[in-house]
Amino acid sequence: MSAEKYQAADAAATERQLSNSTQTEHEGAQVKHPWWHSVLEPGSATQIVIAAALAIGIGVAVSYNVETVPAEAVTFVGIPGRLWLRALRACVLPLIVTAIVLAVQRLKKMSSGGGHKLARATIAYYVGTTLLAIVISTILTDLVWGRLMQKVTSEDMPVPTKSEQELYDERSEVGIHMVVQDMFDSLIPQNVVKSLADDALLGILVTAVVVGYLLNTTSRIVAVLEEIEVLITRIITFLIKIAPIGVFFLILPNLFRLDIRDIGENLGILIGGGVANMSIHLFIVLPLIFFAFTRKNPYAYWMRCSPAWLTAWGSASSAATLPVTMKCVAARRVPLTVTKFSVPLGCLVNMDGTAIYFPLCIVFLARTQGIDLSPVDYTIVCLLSTLASIGTTPIPSSSLVLTVMIAGSVNVPISGMYGVIIAIDWFLDRFRTAVNVSGDMYAACVIAKLTGIVDPPEEEGEVGEVTDNTQRV
Repeated sequence: MSAEKYQAADAAATERQLSNSTQTEHEGAQVKHPWWHSVLEPGSATQIVIAAALAIGIGVAVSYNVETVPAEAVTFVGIPGRLWLRALRACVLPLIVTAIVLAVQRLKKMSSGGGHKLARATIAYYVGTTLLAIVISTILTDLVWGRLMQKVTSEDMPVPTKSEQELYDERSEVGIHMVVQDMFDSLIPQNVVKSLADDALLGILVTAVVVGYLLNTTSRIVAVLEEIEVLITRIITFLIKIAPIGVFFLILPNLFRLDIRDIGENLGILIGGGVANMSIHLFIVLPLIFFAFTRKNPYAYWMRCSPAWLTAWGSASSAATLPVTMKCVAARRVPLTVTKFSVPLGCLVNMDGTAIYFPLCIVFLARTQGIDLSPVDYTIVCLLSTLASIGTTPIPSSSLVLTVMIAGSVNVPISGMYGVIIAIDWFLDRFRTAVNVSGDMYAACVIAKLTGIVDPPEEEGEVGEVTDNTQRV
């Protein structure tokens, strides 16, 4: 008799599932919108693209036609963008802590080996793509861009100011052993509260992993973190709705600083080579890896995640973009466990764009002084660029000090041309950040496929709760 009851219950459950599926499909058919709907939808990717295009058009036109834009105007125009960026940055720390702790909790509930598999796949993917990016960038720089750069005579060499010379001397004292030591020291915070106050994100991430592993799954702390996660998600949803305004006012004042008429041949090659190398990695290398593992259209996936990489371009900060990146990846139905582990980790260690840029800067400093690098030098540059990109903090222009360290390791003197790199770094840093964030988005989907991790049925609905605007793209 009990067997008949179980069969009847199974049949009823199956019927309910089919009914719910049919209802969902019916509701999904009713929410189709005309093509122009996304233009009017607050925070949609279409709105962000339009805002970025308008900012670039206005900024380039002003910088070309106005000899000097007043500093006051640049400051005032940038206030809305800075406020929006600060609000995003405020979400980063609680987002990393809650995401990592809850991700580790989910891994503990899985079958044996799930956590180790996710960690191995994530680290292997990030290190592998970074090495690939550096090798391709080094080859292209040596065979193409380096040969186009011209030696600068002593008369044309920019003369560093007193403050710039002091900066060169200070950064020249940074050795490779100091970088390695700082990188390992950053893994274990000496004072957790101070690390939280100083935004020492890598140490916070490691601490969150340890806390997540040690916490009992029934602990009230886990319930509190889940409530905080819901709160942060609501804040991020609001910030994404006003993202077009934030992106517009982030991009516009920065383009006021771009003087197109003063870009010389060497500087033009540096900018063109950097953008070209990053474009090859972003539009060829990463899509091929993505398609090889997932058999999905990488360009459609990338475009649907456009709010993340557009925010990255506008803010030049992987950390500030992290809330938007996680929201976009969740909207693509990547398991929450993978999203909340791989994306925050990628924000801190997956710096493909930065890695691509290091060899180009070193060759730029060398060739403008008439120095040719040997194959051994290029090998050293590749290895140090990998290490330096992992040790780079996810904040704007943090790679400048490491450029000096790598140049000194291959005996390339720091000349006045380093000032040229500093002058244009704010512009290229935006492309590097967009590549870094795009790499994190691709990685999450590939890692989910590699590990085969799926969310428990009761958590699948959480993805839909955080995808209201990005799903429409």
